Amino acid sequence: MKLIPLAASLILSSTFLAAQEGPTTATGASEKGYPGVWNQWRGPDRSGHVRTGEWPARLNTGNFKQNWRVELGPSYSGPIVNDSLVFTTSTENKKTEVVTAVDRHTGKVVWRAEWDGAMKVPFFAARNGSWIRSTPTYDGESVFVAGMLDVLVSLDAKTGAENWRVDFVERFQSNRESFGFVCSPLVDGDAVYVQTGAGVVKLDKKTGETIWLAMKDEGGMNGGAFASPVRATLAGRDHLLIQSRSALCGLSPESGDVLWSETVKTFRGMNILTPLPHGDAVFTSAYGGRGHLFGVEKQEGQLVSARKWTNRVQAYMSTPVVIDGHAYVYLRSKRFCCVHLDSGELKWTSSSIADENWSMVASGGRLLALSEAGELYLIAANTKEYEVLDVIEVAESETWAHLAVDGDQVLIRELDGLTAYTWN
Repeated sequence: MKLIPLAASLILSSTFLAAQEGPTTATGASEKGYPGVWNQWRGPDRSGHVRTGEWPARLNTGNFKQNWRVELGPSYSGPIVNDSLVFTTSTENKKTEVVTAVDRHTGKVVWRAEWDGAMKVPFFAARNGSWIRSTPTYDGESVFVAGMLDVLVSLDAKTGAENWRVDFVERFQSNRESFGFVCSPLVDGDAVYVQTGAGVVKLDKKTGETIWLAMKDEGGMNGGAFASPVRATLAGRDHLLIQSRSALCGLSPESGDVLWSETVKTFRGMNILTPLPHGDAVFTSAYGGRGHLFGVEKQEGQLVSARKWTNRVQAYMSTPVVIDGHAYVYLRSKRFCCVHLDSGELKWTSSSIADENWSMVASGGRLLALSEAGELYLIAANTKEYEVLDVIEVAESETWAHLAVDGDQVLIRELDGLTAYTWN
C-alpha cells in the first residue's frame, strides 16, 4: 500500500497540500457548515434517510449550485464524509485501487492512499466496468475500505496512513468473490462487520483481529455477497441482518449465531438489496424473483421467522427507501413503484423510465433519486401516484455510485470525477 506522497512519518506535509490542484470548477463554498453524518453506505443508519438540513421545493439553477469538481478515476462506490473531508475510491489503470480525501469546502485533494488490487468481473457485470464497488465507512477516526480482492484496509482519516489490513483469502484460505468485494463495511461500537468470500466476519476495528466467522462460505458462483449488512432490533432482540446470494438471515451480533434464515430465490444469486427493517419484519426483493416481507417473532423463548406476504415487485440494484410505512422501489423493469409494507399492496407503478439504476435518499416527504445517466430527480412521497417535482442534469458521465447528502451539500460521484453541489 502506498501513501501519496510517501514520507517517513506517513504524514502529509503542508508543502504537498499547498501544491495540490484545486477544483476544476467552483462557484463558492457553502458557509452553513457540514454535519458530517453521511459516514457510510446509505447514510448514518443505512436507511437512506437524511436527518439534517432542509430540502428546497425545486431543483433549479437559482437554489442548486455547483461548488467544485475534481477529476478522479472510475468507481462504483459512493462518497462519504466527515465535517471537513469527502472520502471516495477509484480504480486507476485497471490495476490500482485509490482512496482520496478531498476538502469539502474547496475540492482540493488532501491525501491519497493506493494499493494494487484490481480485478476483472465476469459476464454481464463487466460491461459497465470492473471498478472498485464497496462504499467506505468512517467511524470518527478511521476510514474502512474494501478492495476488490477481498482485502479490508483501515486508514487514518486525517492522513491516509494505514492502520491495518486484512486479506481474507490469506487469513481464511477462502475463495475470492467472483464479482469482487461488494459489501460495504458496517462499523458498530468497537467492531466492523463484512461479508466476504469467507463468510460473514466480525473484526476488532482497532486491530483487524477476527472476533468471529459465521455462515462460512463454500465458494462457487453463489459465493460471497452483493448486499451489505445492517443492524436492527426485531422481536426485542439485536440483529445483524445479512442477505447472502441465496438467503436472508438474522445473526447474533455478539456470537455470529444464525437466529433465523429464509431462502430468497433469485437469478444467479443476485440478491443485491440491503435488507430493510420494518417493525418486527424485513423487506427484500430479488432480481429474477419477487418482493417479500418476512416477520420475526418470539415463540417459547426462540425467534421464529415466517413470510408475511410476497408480491410481484422485482427489484435490481437499487435499495428502496421507506417513508411512512411505504417502500419506494426502483424495479428491474426500469419503473418506479410504491408498496405498502404491512399488506404488500402495490399502490402504483410508473411508466417506463429507461434508467437501469437509481440511488435514493429521503427526507420528510420527498426523495432524491440519482440515475446512472446523471440526472437528479426530486420526487414527492405520494402514495397515490408517481409525482416528480423536478429533475436536472448533474453529471455528463455515468453515475453508478450512491449519492450522498449532508446538510446543504449534495455529493455526486460520477464515472470520472466528484462534484459538490449546494442548495438553499
